Formats: sequence, structure tokens, C-alpha cells
Amino acid sequence: MTENHRLSPGDTAPAFTLPDADGKEVSLADYRGRKVIVYFYPAASTPGCTKQACDFRDSLAELNGAGLEVIGISPDKPAKLAKFRDNEELTFPLLSDPDKEVLQAYGAFGEKTMYGKTVTGVIRSTFLIDADGKIEVAQYNVRATGHVAKLRRELSV
Repeated sequence: MTENHRLSPGDTAPAFTLPDADGKEVSLADYRGRKVIVYFYPAASTPGCTKQACDFRDSLAELNGAGLEVIGISPDKPAKLAKFRDNEELTFPLLSDPDKEVLQAYGAFGEKTMYGKTVTGVIRSTFLIDADGKIEVAQYNVRATGHVAKLRRELSV
């Protein structure tokens, strides 16, 4: 696998419909008319992903107050997402993309460097999608810790 296709501000956000932690289908189209932060993370219940998810949870009131919804997407199965949601008291949708089709459509799956080695996997990424379904912000290789605070500063939330 070579360089991933990366999305840029102004691009149309790839549509998706994926099951949430309860197996209920959630579509990007459900958020039409609202701004939504879609973030991709490697695996539920791992230290970095837990920190990032809890940061989103702890900032959700302010993000929602600024008109921003949040969705997390990983390759985990719904049952694992449900356990993660319940253990961490997460209050935003976690979606399951085990086939990695949505991850790939957003350029959030491919080659990355981990501990000095090139591996293929989920590239921790965050997107702000505007009310019309266009990419407003596209960030790749974000850090799990401190990312939400940085994003809030950039968005003035």
C-alpha cells in the first residue's frame, strides 16, 4: 500500500452508514444541516484511544453548545464498542467499520510509522464536516493526548 488518498478542506465528505455500539445504523446523512466532528481511532479500550474518547466526552457539552456533534469510528465490532462506551460512560456515537471501507475513504487507514517501523493500520485522524457535507477541517496523524484541547482552540470552542 502506498500513499493514502487524503481529504482536504472543501472536499465532499464521503457518505457512510455504519452500525453503532448497539447495532443501530447511523449515517453521515443523519447529520445533514449540522456540523459534525468525525474522528477515527485504532482500537477501543486501548490507553490512547480511551484518553482521546474521554477528552471528547469531557468536552461534549462545549462542543454541542458550539453546534458541533461528535462521532468516533474504529474497526472494532459493535459489542466491543458497547463495552468501551459503557466502561468510559461515552455519550456520543461510536461506529463500527470492520471492513475499513469508511476508514479508507477518509484516508484514515494505510501505512504509518509506529515505534520506528512502517506498519499498515488506522491513522488517527479528525475531520470537521460542515452542515452541507463538506470537509471544513482535515487532520491526519493527530495525537491521542491533547488533541481535543488543540481542536477546541483551533475552532474557538
